[in-house]
Amino acid sequence: MHTVVRSATKELIIGHDQPFCIIGERINPTGRKKFQEELRAGDLSSVARDVEDQIAGGAMMLDVNMGAPFVDEPDMLAKAIKLVQGMTDMPICIDSSVVEALEAGLAAYDGKALVNSITAEDDRMAAILPLVKKYGAAVIALPNDHDEIPDDPHKRLELVGKIVEVATKEYGIAMEDLVIDPLAMPIGADHTLVWKTLETIRLVRDTYGLNMTLGASNVSFGMPDRHTINSVFTPMAMTVGLTSAIMDSRTESIVRSVKAGDLMMGNDEWGGNWIAAHRARQAAAES
Repeated sequence: MHTVVRSATKELIIGHDQPFCIIGERINPTGRKKFQEELRAGDLSSVARDVEDQIAGGAMMLDVNMGAPFVDEPDMLAKAIKLVQGMTDMPICIDSSVVEALEAGLAAYDGKALVNSITAEDDRMAAILPLVKKYGAAVIALPNDHDEIPDDPHKRLELVGKIVEVATKEYGIAMEDLVIDPLAMPIGADHTLVWKTLETIRLVRDTYGLNMTLGASNVSFGMPDRHTINSVFTPMAMTVGLTSAIMDSRTESIVRSVKAGDLMMGNDEWGGNWIAAHRARQAAAES
């Protein structure tokens, strides 16, 4: 199953038989005090720097989030999307918990976006899925509801089934435009949580064949040497069905592990991407 997103001029295909999709996470003010202050002043200069850095690191799509205290998020998200599209033809993942901001971002976007995100909560689906349909977007869906973030992978699978039922039958959204976030939880909180995420990925792949994404760095939250943990987890998740991740593409060790995973899984024909990346690093070191 292929999920297709696009900018005005460039198409990106996410699928189990495609190279792993790296979604650059950096254009987000969460935890970045200076960036938040700039946004309150209407300054988008950090966005421009982040675009350049994420692309240089290997991002294939850019997640754009403008959620910060005392910021007019709908206005700022629309402006940021226009800025990003003026700098690159890379597709965008429009990221907000505010429905009005999502609509402003979708209205400003030229192409088919990925929306981040809905849950299995009835009110959340009712608020966002009509926008997804209206603008012809794809959407990330998380299998949690009003009651809980389920611990049991089979419960998460049930909620995926609910999302699929509602999105496809009530709103006419194509199955391939649903991208599931299987809920990556921090291993520091409970050593079984990562296994449960991996099992959820496997169940979703085997049951529905859907594409999946997640916040790759969530698994290492609170632990030392996070880059090593993330570099091990992401290829493990790829082997059971993960097809994309929202991650900081500036972290070379994680990007390399993903590219090696593509090679090992047969999604890098004749190792072309791996060899090209190696030669690019050699050239940069010699310059």
